[in-house]
Amino acid sequence: MFGSFTYFVMIKNKRFAFLIIFFIAGCSGCIKDFQSSTKTSKTQVSSISSTSTSVVGGSISSDFFLSNWAAKKFTSPAFVVAAKPTGMASTVISVNTSTVISEISNNLGGSNANTFSGQMTDANLVANVKGLNPGLIRYPGGNISDTYFWNEPNGQLPADVPPSVYVSNGDSTTNYFWYGQNTQSWTLSLNNYYALLQNTGSKGVITVNYSYARYGTSTNPVAAAAHLAANWVRYDKGRTTYWEVGNENYGYWEPGWKINTATNKDGQPMQLTGTLYGKHFLVFADSMRKAAAEIGVSIKIGAQLIAETSAATQALNPAEANWNSGLLASVGNQADYYIVHDYYTSASDAASILNSATAVTQNVKTYIQQSITSSGAQQKPIAMTEWNIFSVGSDQKVSQIAGIHAVITQGEMIKAGINMATRFDLLGKWDNGDDFGTFSIGDEPDNPTLWNPRPAFYFMYYFKSFVGDQLVSSSVNGNSNILAYASKYSTGNATGVVVVNKGSSNQYVTINIANNSATYYYYYTLVGDNSMQFSRKVYVNGQGPSTASGGPSNYASIPANRVATAGGISVSVPAYSVVYLVAQ
Repeated sequence: MFGSFTYFVMIKNKRFAFLIIFFIAGCSGCIKDFQSSTKTSKTQVSSISSTSTSVVGGSISSDFFLSNWAAKKFTSPAFVVAAKPTGMASTVISVNTSTVISEISNNLGGSNANTFSGQMTDANLVANVKGLNPGLIRYPGGNISDTYFWNEPNGQLPADVPPSVYVSNGDSTTNYFWYGQNTQSWTLSLNNYYALLQNTGSKGVITVNYSYARYGTSTNPVAAAAHLAANWVRYDKGRTTYWEVGNENYGYWEPGWKINTATNKDGQPMQLTGTLYGKHFLVFADSMRKAAAEIGVSIKIGAQLIAETSAATQALNPAEANWNSGLLASVGNQADYYIVHDYYTSASDAASILNSATAVTQNVKTYIQQSITSSGAQQKPIAMTEWNIFSVGSDQKVSQIAGIHAVITQGEMIKAGINMATRFDLLGKWDNGDDFGTFSIGDEPDNPTLWNPRPAFYFMYYFKSFVGDQLVSSSVNGNSNILAYASKYSTGNATGVVVVNKGSSNQYVTINIANNSATYYYYYTLVGDNSMQFSRKVYVNGQGPSTASGGPSNYASIPANRVATAGGISVSVPAYSVVYLVAQ
């Protein structure tokens, strides 16, 4: 069933190119219709009504990613009465619930589903994804998006698709393509993606094939690709609001970054630039919006910005230096939102990985702010539709450290005003412990459990369960390895505090909540097996897995610790752990 899985997973690591060869059989004609990209009128963003604004990039703009915000009320979980932790107070967290920083988006816990994930119809897998409650699931996933033909059966392509496309800095070619109507067991068909959304109560984020506009051999490849995208909008029938034009097309790892100019018929240059992508984006957006209007639905269309860049990455890919400025100049105000991706770090040690969650999120905010400010463009909402870590070699991605990184990253995104995010990804092969997947396919050498949740699942599950609806002011005085993200529940008297210990020693923490009238505080402590730096196990209030990896299967029914607030709020925070606490 998953015999070719390793190769599919390796595609996602964009810094290293791998070649996959498939045979292509048959073709189909390509019908072209589109609206001209020569429109000069500029329209303001059509925003769904929102009760809040967010600040990113130095200006204020209504953020429709907050449109489904709703006041939350904390309902106390099952609990056991616990003794108040005692110790020498080395760190104090101060919380002021009267200072509201921002609303907390319901669109931060999303994930990615991919065509190499299998059909994802198994009831146990669907139940685990539903437990994760991602809210948003992006598809068809990563680089695959730019060789994906949503309406084609396996092996059948439009006549204007060449037998091979450039990848890996143009040095090699490959002819891997993906088909939305492929019903084989090892892939995820488009219809089963829609079924996954329905069965898990999730909404979609769809990335259309932009690169077809580059490598297509018709007389007007941009029109052909835009028409393919518009027809997907028609087929979607309003099930999906958020759409992306292409995936990381600024990157040398992406199909279409370079093209064979000998087969191109509309005079495109060999190498893509932000300016050219922006011009093409306008054609896609016009065609897709026309299709949406025809069926009476409203959609949001995102354009790709680079999240951060450096001299080192520009040496590999000179297009990065001017991508954002060129794109913003070409697109004007026609994008509804901006897409960014970041894989935070390739560092091997826990300290560097966890520190990157704070530093890189801030760098992304700063770089996007500078790009928008210098171009004079209008601020739009930001969506981080791929994020994770690149760290490999010591089980980092499948460890509790990856879970703690996910918690810090989501907390920092809230602070930065990034209100939509989809982590990469739901499902993947073991790959010697180097896979991104939140769930296992049952091929771990010491754990054959199908769809077993990896540690990151539990950290994200409790984050969503124990965070309120408004971020409030907090400060930490003491150990620099302690981080805190404080929130309040707008309905009822409850204050949430997520306490992170990113250090290698246990800490004792007291929490002071201004004007606190809570009677009790409830908390969960999530920690790995601290006999090792990167633990594949996670323990929730002392309860762990019965297998060699993952966490407790009864995670949804584990009782919280309940302690009276009389005498203050205090918790012990073990090394490399997260405490999720609500005082009520």
